[in-house]
Amino acid sequence: MRSIWSGAISFGLVNIPVKLGSAIEAGNELDFDMLSKKDLAPIRYARIDTKTDKEVPWKDIVKGYQYAKGKYVVVTDEDFASASPEKSKTIDIVQFVKEEEIDPIYYEKPYYLTPDKGASKSYNLLIKALEETKTVGLAEFMLRNRQHICALKVRDGVLLLNQMRYHEEIREVPEVEATKSNKITSKELDLAVKLIDQLTEKFKPEAFKDTYVNELKKVIKAKAAGKAIHIAEPKKASATVKDLMEVLKQSLETKKKTA
Repeated sequence: MRSIWSGAISFGLVNIPVKLGSAIEAGNELDFDMLSKKDLAPIRYARIDTKTDKEVPWKDIVKGYQYAKGKYVVVTDEDFASASPEKSKTIDIVQFVKEEEIDPIYYEKPYYLTPDKGASKSYNLLIKALEETKTVGLAEFMLRNRQHICALKVRDGVLLLNQMRYHEEIREVPEVEATKSNKITSKELDLAVKLIDQLTEKFKPEAFKDTYVNELKKVIKAKAAGKAIHIAEPKKASATVKDLMEVLKQSLETKKKTA
C-alpha cells in the first residue's frame, strides 16, 4: 500500500505512529481526450498570465488568496502547516461512540492506517480496545490542506479511517408531498413485503460489477472498425401506477418464474 500521509494517532497521552493509504482502487474508467470537432486534433489547455498573455509553466505557479479586489497574498505549504502545526501530523481522537450512532450519510472516503516503525504494540492495543468496547473513535486530522473529521474502526485486524462529512455539508431531507391518493392499503403493503422477502439475499459485494464501461468499450471498438451500431430503445418508466396491486402481483409471479 502506497503511503500518502504519515503521522500519529493521539488519544490521551498515547501516540501511535502510523501511515495512511487509500482503501479503494480507482474505478474502471475510460480516459477520454478532448478533440477539436473540425479536425479531431487534441485540445491543449494553457495556463495564461492575464497580464502578459504568455503561458506560465507549473513550476512558476503559486497559490494566492484574494483579500481585496485585485490584491492577493501568496500562501505556501508552510503557511498551511503553520496555521495548525499541532494538527498537521496527528489524528486526534476526541471521543468514542457506538458505530450504529453514525448515520452512513456522513461517511465520505475510506483509508487504511498501518503502524509505522516501532508502533506495532500500541497499534494493536488500540485495535483490541476498540473491539473490546465495540466502539469507533471520532477524530480530527489534516489532509491536503484541510481539516477533516473521521471515524476509526477495526476491519479485519487493521485500522480503517473513514473520512467524514461535516454536519453543515449535509443537506436537509427534501419534503415529499403526501396526498389522499398515496394512502397505502394493508394488502398493498403485504404484497410489497412479500416481494422484498423474495428478493432478500445475503450481501455479496463481489457479485456487483461495473458492466457499463465494458459495454461502452465494445461500442467504441465496433465504431473504430466501421461497424454499424444499433442502439436498443430503453424501457420507458410509467409516470403513474394505476393498479399498484396488479403490478405487485406481476412482480411476485415474475420472481417465482425466475427462481
